[in-house]
Amino acid sequence: MVDGANILHVKQTDEGVLRLTMDDQRTRNALSEGMMKSLIEEITKASSSDFIRVIVIASNGPVFSAGHDLKKITQVRNQNDSGQEYFEKLFDTCSLLMKLIVSCPKPVIAEVPGIATAAGCQLVASCDLATASDSAQFATPGVNIGLFCSTPMVALSRNVSKKHAMEMLLTGDMIDAGKAKEIGLINSYFPVTELTKETMVLANKIASKSSMTISIGKSAFYGQSDLDLSSAYEYTSKVMVENLLKEDAKEGIGAFIEKRPPTWGDK
Repeated sequence: MVDGANILHVKQTDEGVLRLTMDDQRTRNALSEGMMKSLIEEITKASSSDFIRVIVIASNGPVFSAGHDLKKITQVRNQNDSGQEYFEKLFDTCSLLMKLIVSCPKPVIAEVPGIATAAGCQLVASCDLATASDSAQFATPGVNIGLFCSTPMVALSRNVSKKHAMEMLLTGDMIDAGKAKEIGLINSYFPVTELTKETMVLANKIASKSSMTISIGKSAFYGQSDLDLSSAYEYTSKVMVENLLKEDAKEGIGAFIEKRPPTWGDK
């Protein structure tokens, strides 16, 4: 296990849900090199696992993630290159993590009990789904410290409308869970005491589906999103044909016609 594994708790349920819980409250669950490498390692392993069907990224403490560690960023400025090599490696690793979440064949859900700012907000936006507590808050506050949230902007602008994204990026203001749901940053919010239970209801519902079908669908969702209309239909039509030829599609359609529960083979 990579350094930082002690700040990421890993738990698998019998239903095939992998819970990755960030627990570095000393740094407000900062996306440090150790934290990001631990997440990358676990998500990479889960991507090829026949047992894992859904991934939940959760956290302990009042802050889901405050983004990158500003104290560490300040510290490395004393290096001969003013920290440039470290900065490049940091953001390369962060970009790798965010892209991995999108390309992972398993659905990834962010469970946000508290504050998610900067790269922490980016992490929420990068996940396929997001649940939050009714007291959760979100921000891309880099503009307040002279560091525009350019990398968080990538995920944010792909999940909420341009004007809402720009408002968050240009003002740096916090938004509450209600606003986050309104603009599409999260799916739902609940009392914090109910958050994990409700997240697991959602995760288990998805886990009960054919993992083969979910994997095809997630890949197609992101694959078509940047295509023009004609290209998107051409691409997804091919995906539908591919999907129809799978055993689970045959089983699922047969079960529907015969009015019985399907038995998935994930093939």
